[in-house]
Amino acid sequence: MKSILLVGLGNFGNLVARQIHEIGHQVMAIDKDEERINHVLPYVTNAMIGDSTDEDFLSSLGINNYDVCIVTIGNDFQSSLETTSLLKELGGKCVVARAEREVQAKFLLRNGADEVVNPEMQMARWTAIRFTADHILDYINLDGCHAIFEVEIPEQWVGKTVDQIDIRKKYGINIMAIKIGGSINLAITPDLVLDNTMSMMVLGEAKAIQKCFHI
Repeated sequence: MKSILLVGLGNFGNLVARQIHEIGHQVMAIDKDEERINHVLPYVTNAMIGDSTDEDFLSSLGINNYDVCIVTIGNDFQSSLETTSLLKELGGKCVVARAEREVQAKFLLRNGADEVVNPEMQMARWTAIRFTADHILDYINLDGCHAIFEVEIPEQWVGKTVDQIDIRKKYGINIMAIKIGGSINLAITPDLVLDNTMSMMVLGEAKAIQKCFHI
């Protein structure tokens, strides 16, 4: 179990708090807005009303005791930047900050953030890929170049074995799993026969996957 400091309880911060709660970690949440604090109380271990740009306030929380500090402030970049910098100065082991634009990400990384997340950009990319291709069921970007796709079995592959389509040799793509009706099969063998009741989870360079599946 990890100890998480969550700064900022807008819509995104609230959702992060709920997800961390479901996973089972301890969360200390802080925000200047009492109403936001009240909304998140069922999902956090503790919560405090306070200004995250106040060094004395942050210092009183014992920042070096938290495994991860997550800054989800989205409507005040100056406060986000100051908070991120202070958290690192006060001993934050891993500081994760939210950015809405690439230029914000650069500033955050230069001023204390160990990692930056851009939920709007990530969701925009997922939506564009997911809903502009008929046979893409899901998509996870890994590092800008590589991705995991869940794809329907192409019609021309139905009745063929994994060995016969040989997408690893042709495209450098690995089949991670086969999904049938919500059940996932990780034991992929060369003689597995593909059919149209399946979908497959594939990992590789995004461009190679797009070329293989004509995305």
